[in-house]
Amino acid sequence: MDQLERMACTPQPIHLDAFNPNVLLPFGCTVDHLFSAMDDFINFLGFVNSQLHTRQMPRLESLLMPANFSSVVSEYMNVTIPKYCSSLARNTYHNGHPDLLPAGLFPNNSVQYSHEGIEVKASRYLKNWQGHNAEESWLMVFVFDSNRPNDHTQPKPIYPKPFRFIKIVGARLQKSDWKEQPRGDASRRTATATILPSGYDKMEANWIYRDSGFDEKTSEVPDEEVTLQ
Repeated sequence: MDQLERMACTPQPIHLDAFNPNVLLPFGCTVDHLFSAMDDFINFLGFVNSQLHTRQMPRLESLLMPANFSSVVSEYMNVTIPKYCSSLARNTYHNGHPDLLPAGLFPNNSVQYSHEGIEVKASRYLKNWQGHNAEESWLMVFVFDSNRPNDHTQPKPIYPKPFRFIKIVGARLQKSDWKEQPRGDASRRTATATILPSGYDKMEANWIYRDSGFDEKTSEVPDEEVTLQ
């Protein structure tokens, strides 16, 4: 098991030929920019996990709550994509929407809400994604596979496996591509909105990256709804 854990510390590499050569990306973003940002994350995670392993500590994806780790992935992309794509800037407004803005469009690259830009999310789930609001903007979802903190407690244990990006999809969605799911009077859950098949189809039709070594039809990665981080 220790050998498997050690091997899982090194994430799967990003393959440039796995990007869609016909994808349409907005605001000057290119597949080369995304490749560089993803490769940075792979190097970051591999370094952190290797260091944790030398201290006999769980890997980052096995240490953090699933939603928190998804946030790490998306936030890393939000910081790193503008590092390579000068036409995009991170939205400096606290919890502003969207995450990435056309550089220089707003003072100090800060806006509470705008339709212009890219909302960047990460998920372990293949589809049926949820957001906190129905948004009219470009949405880019990084789908990945990794371990979780409770994998070893499952009836069928999930053994150590390296992090890998499965796919990226993205498109400009309209409010009609979302279904609002308000919170009931007795419920404590946060109100959400689910991407409808019309939105999912738009994003899949404009797929950005697809790991050819990962078979979505036979994988055990679930499809259930999940709020995007």
